Amino acid sequence: MLSTRRSFLKTAALGAPSLLSGASGAPNIVIIFLDDSGWADFRPFGKTNYPTPNVESLASQGCCFQNFYVPQAICSASRSALLSGCYPGRTKVVGAHPPGARGLDPKYATLGQVMQSRGYRTACFGKWHIGDQPDTRPPARGFDESCGLMYSNDMWEYHPENPTFWGKYPLHFWENGKIKIERITPKEQPMLTTWYTEHAVDFIRRNKSNPFLLYVPHNMPHVPLFVSEKFKGKSGAGMYGDVMMEIDWSVSEITKALHANGLDDNTLVIFTSDNGPWISYGNWAGKTPFREAKGTSFDGGTRSACIMRYPGKIKAGAVSHKMFSTVDLLPTITHITGAKLPANPIDGKNVWDLITGVPGAVNPHEYYPFSTGNNFEGVMSGDGHWKLHLPHSYRTLLYAGKDGAAGKYTQKQIELSLYDMEKDPYETTNVIDKQPDIARHLEDCAARHKREFYS
Repeated sequence: MLSTRRSFLKTAALGAPSLLSGASGAPNIVIIFLDDSGWADFRPFGKTNYPTPNVESLASQGCCFQNFYVPQAICSASRSALLSGCYPGRTKVVGAHPPGARGLDPKYATLGQVMQSRGYRTACFGKWHIGDQPDTRPPARGFDESCGLMYSNDMWEYHPENPTFWGKYPLHFWENGKIKIERITPKEQPMLTTWYTEHAVDFIRRNKSNPFLLYVPHNMPHVPLFVSEKFKGKSGAGMYGDVMMEIDWSVSEITKALHANGLDDNTLVIFTSDNGPWISYGNWAGKTPFREAKGTSFDGGTRSACIMRYPGKIKAGAVSHKMFSTVDLLPTITHITGAKLPANPIDGKNVWDLITGVPGAVNPHEYYPFSTGNNFEGVMSGDGHWKLHLPHSYRTLLYAGKDGAAGKYTQKQIELSLYDMEKDPYETTNVIDKQPDIARHLEDCAARHKREFYS
C-alpha cells in the first residue's frame, strides 16, 4: 500500500498528507454501480415483472433521483467520469476499452486516491474497465483492496459476434493486483455477483472502525447474462429477471452488513448504473421509457436511475427531479468528507445542496455535455430543462436479438434539435424554431465546450 500511495502523491499531487487520525467520524461511502441497467429495471422507477424489494427498501430510506445522468453512455467513458470527475473530452477515455488498454491517464486522480489521502480504506470489487496496465489497475489507482474483471464480461472467447478476436485475450479474474483465475469460463461467470458481494460484506465488517470508500461495480446485467444457482429460475421472468433479483439480493447483503456493524447513520449509499440498456439483446436487456438506449446521447442512454441513502442528511422516501451527473460525485464526496480536491482539473461540481434538497438550491453548471465515443453530440442546460442535440448520426435498433444473441442496428441522422425536457422528456418534438434564444445560448455553450475539449 505504501508504494501505491507514493505513486499517487507523485502523479496526482493532491498536496495533502494522509489524514487518517482526522478522518474519524467522517462518513463512509458505498457506490453500487451496475452495468447496462435500464432506468426502469427496478422498482420504484419501473413496474417490473420480478420483485426488487431491497432496492425499493433502499429508496424508501433515501431519495430517488429521477434526472441523474452520465456524460457518455458507454462503459469505460462512464466509469472514468465517475471516478475522475472529468468529462470524456478531457481525459480522452471514450467508448469501451479493449484488453490491454492504457485507460485513464494517472495524471488524473481517482476517487480512490482522493479518499486514500483523507485516510480512508478503499476497495473496488467488480468491473474496472478504465485501464489494464500495471499503473492503471486498481491497486495503483487508489484502491487498497480489489477483485474482479479488468473489462466487460463479454470480452472473451464466447463472444456471440466475434469469438475469434476476443478469444485471443483470456478473461482474467484479478484479486489485489494478481491474477487469481487465469481464464474465466461459463463455470465462473455465474459467481461474479456473489463474489463481489461477499468481498464487500467482508470489507465492511473488517473496516467498521475506519472510514471507508467501497465501490462495487457489478458486471451484471451486461451481456452475457449469468446468475448463480440460488437465483436461477427464481424470478419467473426469464434470465434477466433472475439477474435483477440477484443484484437486488446483493444490495440487501451490503445494506445488512452496514446495519449489523452500526454504520447505517454514517454511510452514504449510492445505487445507479453506468448507462442505459443494451437493447440489441432484446429479452436479455433492460428497460427504459426514454428515447434510444446505450451508445447514444439520448436519455435512454445517458439517464440512469439513482438512489441515495444517508439517514439524517437525505430525506427518507423523497423523490427529486433536480439534474446532476456522475462527474459531480467526486467533488460532492470531497465536500462531505473533508477530503481535498485533486490538483488536476476536474469538471464536476459540489451538488450536495441539490442532493439534500436545500430550498432554492441551484445547479452550479451552466450546461452538461454529452458525447458518444469521440463525437461531441450536444448539451443540456444545468437545470435540466433544455437539451440541444448537434447534428449527428446515431444508432437505432432495427430488430432485437433473443437469449443472448445480438440484434441489429441501423444508422439515423438528427438535425440541430432543441427539446423541452420538462414537457417532453422523451425527446419527440424539436422546438428550436419556437425557442431561438435558448437554442442560441446552448449553441454558444456547445461551441465553447468544443473549443476547450475537442480542438
